[in-house]
Amino acid sequence: MHRQTAPASLEVSVTSPTVTVMTPPDEDAAAQTIVLAFAADPMARWTWPQAHRYLEAMPRMIRAFGSKAFSNGSAYCTDGYAGVALWLPPGVHSDEEGLGAVVEGTVETSLRPETDSLFEQMATCHPTEPHWYLPLIGADPAHQGEGLGEALMTYALARCDRDHAPAYLESSNPRNIPFYERHGFEALGAIQVGSSPRLVPMLRPPR
Repeated sequence: MHRQTAPASLEVSVTSPTVTVMTPPDEDAAAQTIVLAFAADPMARWTWPQAHRYLEAMPRMIRAFGSKAFSNGSAYCTDGYAGVALWLPPGVHSDEEGLGAVVEGTVETSLRPETDSLFEQMATCHPTEPHWYLPLIGADPAHQGEGLGEALMTYALARCDRDHAPAYLESSNPRNIPFYERHGFEALGAIQVGSSPRLVPMLRPPR
């Protein structure tokens, strides 16, 4: 009787996800990934609790928040757009007019005073010195747990460090705060208005 023996050693090659810089033609595919990633996000679904409203509004919100990343070489993805991060370089800002139009056109009238107040508080929390801003990062839920966020964050923060510039974000999901803390971000407090979830502004000092 032939007996099979296990090899003395088994080498497993684990490669990190590849990060690619996106350009404007990638915007639609990237937005679709972020729509999926934020489908259960506390702040996004408080803003648009009905699925059809969320699916209508979120792509517009993504473009207003982060589309300038594509023309500034600071929109990143992993293979197949499974993970996406949109960063805005120092001096580049979200489309404030576009954000206002999305809120006015898609958020329930009764909720609008609270969302307006949230945006006002978010503006006051941004650092005054030049900084990198991360409005959006997310992974397709089918690929979460594959290290995509880790790869995207490491790639982007290396650029921040080359610039010796701070990095700033707002965490809309408390589950993500430990991830950001591992990468050097520190909570600056919390933003909360009326019935809204807590939004946590976080800053990573320059290195």
